[in-house]
Amino acid sequence: MTHPLVVMYTDGACSPNPGVGGWGAVLVAPEHNGHTRRLSGGEARSTNNRMELTAAIEGLRALKRASRVRLVTDSRYLQQAFTEGWLEKWQANGWRNSSRKPVQNVDLWQELVVLAELHEIEWEWVKGHAGNPGNTEADALAVAAREQIRRRLEG
Repeated sequence: MTHPLVVMYTDGACSPNPGVGGWGAVLVAPEHNGHTRRLSGGEARSTNNRMELTAAIEGLRALKRASRVRLVTDSRYLQQAFTEGWLEKWQANGWRNSSRKPVQNVDLWQELVVLAELHEIEWEWVKGHAGNPGNTEADALAVAAREQIRRRLEG
């Protein structure tokens, strides 16, 4: 039996960077009449990269069972860590990069590695703000979450 397919669009938004951040994820189940789930959140103090990673983490966390996931992101940082072997190198080097410096966001990377092992993930990069409907929706969710936090902070 094959696992169900989920197409997941993720995005992060931070302005300024670092600053108030938001993340968004759109999960679409094409095998279940296109059932769609939208998730978002944010943090008062973050970076764009942390929000990109958080979007992927929260999207994967939302899956109730092992799935085939086509994870679509406009973050080369996120996509290439998996497709270019960066994660394996970082782990082999004690979570240090090629410059022997500690990998940034190691807490999120470690969590993402555990979640990714539960699923069959195909990582797909798309250019941001280029008309991809799923990416546009994930971006809108991230920006709205960021702005909601900003308003709450300005109180």
